[in-house]
Amino acid sequence: MTADLIFINGRVFTADPEAPFATAVALAADRIEAVGGDSEALDLRGSSTEVVDLGGRMLAPGFIDAHVHPASSGLDKLRLHFDLASDANSALEVVSRYAADHPERYWIIGAGWSQSWFPRGCPDRETLDRIVPDRPALISNSDGHGAWANSLALSIAGVDGDTPDPIDGRIERHPDGSPQGTLHEGAIKLVENLAPRENAADLERGLVRGQQELLSYGVTGWQDAIVTPEIQEAYLRLASDARLRGRVVGALWWDRERGMEQIQELVERRGMAGDRFSPTSVKLMLDGVAENFTASMIDPYLGADGGPTANRGVDFIDPTQLREIVTRLDALGFQCHFHAIGDRAVRNALDAIEAARTVNGPNDHRHHIAHIQVIHPDDIRRFAALDAVANAQPLWACHKIYQDELTIPILGEVRAAWQYPFASLLTAGVRMGMGSDWGVSTANVMEEVDMAVTRTSDDGRPLYPEECLTLEQALTAFTSGSAYINHAEHDTGALVVGMLADLVVLDRDPFSGGPIREAKVALTMIGGEVVYEEK
Repeated sequence: MTADLIFINGRVFTADPEAPFATAVALAADRIEAVGGDSEALDLRGSSTEVVDLGGRMLAPGFIDAHVHPASSGLDKLRLHFDLASDANSALEVVSRYAADHPERYWIIGAGWSQSWFPRGCPDRETLDRIVPDRPALISNSDGHGAWANSLALSIAGVDGDTPDPIDGRIERHPDGSPQGTLHEGAIKLVENLAPRENAADLERGLVRGQQELLSYGVTGWQDAIVTPEIQEAYLRLASDARLRGRVVGALWWDRERGMEQIQELVERRGMAGDRFSPTSVKLMLDGVAENFTASMIDPYLGADGGPTANRGVDFIDPTQLREIVTRLDALGFQCHFHAIGDRAVRNALDAIEAARTVNGPNDHRHHIAHIQVIHPDDIRRFAALDAVANAQPLWACHKIYQDELTIPILGEVRAAWQYPFASLLTAGVRMGMGSDWGVSTANVMEEVDMAVTRTSDDGRPLYPEECLTLEQALTAFTSGSAYINHAEHDTGALVVGMLADLVVLDRDPFSGGPIREAKVALTMIGGEVVYEEK
């Protein structure tokens, strides 16, 4: 066999545990033909073979993002977003400039502000009123679990001091009971349901933009963590005319406001697949986030005095019902993709998987639990025992200011040390994949990998450094680990002879020292075809 393309003289990270490093890779058509030394690869050179000298740069399997939201995140890039903001003042400047630049838009819709920019993570409506007094505004925060509304938006929605909190959310309030301007979790819908919704064309544009972003960071496959019927239609349109470049598993959204009757709809939607798009997973949102007290915790949150409160967070799906749901989905061959931040949510997910195993027996569905911020030590080994995969989002595992001001005080020092136990999971024999959760964070895989290895942000303080991973472990999680989640490990996630030529070239070798996050993607290939090249 003559190779079409040969890479030589590089650091090749293969993600193959039998031979994790090489210097050369040869490709023939859309497959890998050789992995090893330069001379071995060059033996396949023919008269038309292209030879690329990596010059010491790193070649790796294409990254696979096991938890990402490309359609909505891409759409955010096309409207109001806070990529250039760093504090409350710059955020307000962004809103003011956007409103001035778009007088034709009656509603000001956007996303991406940080809780750390505002006291208690809760911006008030009066501040937003000064910038946008005459149009309704609703702007989600960076994690999507809170939103900032101005007075007009709240008034249009009829949200006032007499409006009760929904069962799955909370209206932040002034001392007199009137809405303060921040809405948490399900309370966002009180306003969101009246705002203009994205149409099919919007979501298609968003997905195209989101895919571009992922390809630029070397992501060749992903699991979309929220696939609504509208987003599924966007994927199918891209797949129908070969515009879908990445290899995608879609996690169909479980509507927690409905019941078991939606399962038949999910079965029908599973049959609506396309080239490189397989909607075979179901996303189950079990809780919120710790900082707004909606993450589901085994023991109560702590109050300002350091003592326990009566609040243990929120279970978005009743644990008893969850076991029934998961058992049924498991029997039908679905993979379950859980959102679980608090230790009770993680335990509920594990209990549901155990219930399904008891009724249905073992299988290869590869249910996985995403975010896993707080895991009770008693539950670490249960992951491996139940064949549950840990789906980690490492960018949050750092000691930023919100940890000191918002998170650690309400968890307490002992429980806070259970956060993001990546090394403990691997030590216990748990399979691990990784995802970005972009747009909650960044789609830049090397930034995510850097945080998994250092757990250190700008202030230089690591967050529980005993849970740091090695660079090899982190890269493996973002390649073969996530390929395993997507049932794609026989074709992608590693550089092994016979596998698909999905790969990424970085502009430097992160194993050689220096900040890992400084490595940039120079080239992304899918099936031997260049889908991104640095200009």
